[in-house]
Amino acid sequence: MRRPDQQTTTRPTPDAAPGTTPDAPPAEATGPGAQRLAEATGPGAQLAGTTGAARPPDPAGSRPTGTRPAGDLTTEAVLAPYLRGQAAEFLRSLRLHHEHSAPADSGGHDAAAATRALRRSARRISGALHTFRAALDPLWADQLRAELAWLSGILAREHAYAGRLTRLVEALHQLSGPALPAARGVRAAGESATSDAQGRAALGVGAARAGALLERRLTLARTRSHSAALQALGSSRFHAVADAVALLASDVPLAPGPAGRTAEALLEPAERAEQRLLTAVAALPPDDTEPYNEAQDAAWHQTRLLLRLHRYAHEVVLGATDPALTGAGHALDLHRDAVEAAGAAAAAARTPRIAPATAYALGVLHADQRHEVEAARAVFRETWPYAAALSTP
Repeated sequence: MRRPDQQTTTRPTPDAAPGTTPDAPPAEATGPGAQRLAEATGPGAQLAGTTGAARPPDPAGSRPTGTRPAGDLTTEAVLAPYLRGQAAEFLRSLRLHHEHSAPADSGGHDAAAATRALRRSARRISGALHTFRAALDPLWADQLRAELAWLSGILAREHAYAGRLTRLVEALHQLSGPALPAARGVRAAGESATSDAQGRAALGVGAARAGALLERRLTLARTRSHSAALQALGSSRFHAVADAVALLASDVPLAPGPAGRTAEALLEPAERAEQRLLTAVAALPPDDTEPYNEAQDAAWHQTRLLLRLHRYAHEVVLGATDPALTGAGHALDLHRDAVEAAGAAAAAARTPRIAPATAYALGVLHADQRHEVEAARAVFRETWPYAAALSTP
């Protein structure tokens, strides 16, 4: 795991970039994890904030960061308080959700904000349980992580469908406007002005119907997801999760014995999380591949999940997320949104007996979102701070 003074928002030269070999053994004397561990645990060593100054707290709820003596880099001093803090945030968000959900027609915005906060804390607890499992009671960690993943998935669906509908309707509006398909890369080179005008007219006719079809489909999916979330929040399964998190707010089940309570119990798993991320980034397809190769989406989704785990591990050990990876993380979020929107457009186009103009509009919309997928990948490559991991064959 890199020291804060090693982080940069500019792309270093390849010989200064980190290695990309997967899961290097923690005991290796020349690996980045060994160097990081030696610097963090040596006599008088400190884990300092960037340029020695304290960074502000992460807006998603992490603890403020500053210098931390190496002697304090233990599970009792770092991991346990982090988990207790996130558990307290989970319970606070749950209380706010209950307060703003009744009556349902008066606190929708506040309830949605509370749901997002609930999901944030659930993801952070789950990520810490995954990365630092060896420092915790493994059976307890696995069970709670699985239940938090279930809860986070249930709560995410309604928001995802709402965002997808907004994205697709806005894209349709832009595509059916005056600056249409040629500027978005839909028209082939050399196409005549007459055929362009015909395509514009066809899209104009089909856009309204396509928008109405998407609204029906995604609104129905959102409504069902809302009902499923309400049902889940009232279930005995959720109450068991809430009880487990309430216990976590006061008592963190650490692994027995002293071995799991040293600095190595935190730094080595964090280093492995980073190495998995670097390996995944190095394995991403080069930027000259076919833009409509949707089979590549899974590798990008996996990289997004590994980046999230790395950010959370960094947050546990150093007190805040790595600022050098903010842009790359945002690009991967946009990539996921565009992939899912393109899938929704393609699924709507398979609706039986729709008009040809509607199918044409949905096809143009699908193409537009796949171009957005490529744009997000390009932004990721531009903002990824470690250039050597993106070298193409």
